[in-house]
Amino acid sequence: QVQLVESGGGLVQPGDSLRLSCTASGSTFSDYVVGWFRQAPGKEREFVAASMRRSQTYYADSVKGRFTISRGNIKTTVWLQMDTLKPEDTAVYYCGVGRMVLSSIRDSNMYYYWGQGTQVTVSS
Repeated sequence: QVQLVESGGGLVQPGDSLRLSCTASGSTFSDYVVGWFRQAPGKEREFVAASMRRSQTYYADSVKGRFTISRGNIKTTVWLQMDTLKPEDTAVYYCGVGRMVLSSIRDSNMYYYWGQGTQVTVSS
């Protein structure tokens, strides 16, 4: 069993930055794909970014060039650096872990464990 806790969300203005963290207990991230997803009110959960086990990274087109996913050296933390935030980035952000092939990383059903989420609000 892996427990995940997200933190770092908040209320920011357009153009600001935030750094989200996802911390694991019960296991490390070494053997898992780690993904960040987000869900806005009335919308389905959508893929944001993923880090494969060998640290290859992949992003949704909507965040490419603005968001960066990275793994910590202690292997129990993954970060999502979010720069140049836009109002459309407003959502609850979740991290999830699973074991899957590259073609499945955008499918939230492929992730076994999820955190409780952290709210990100971008508003002027």
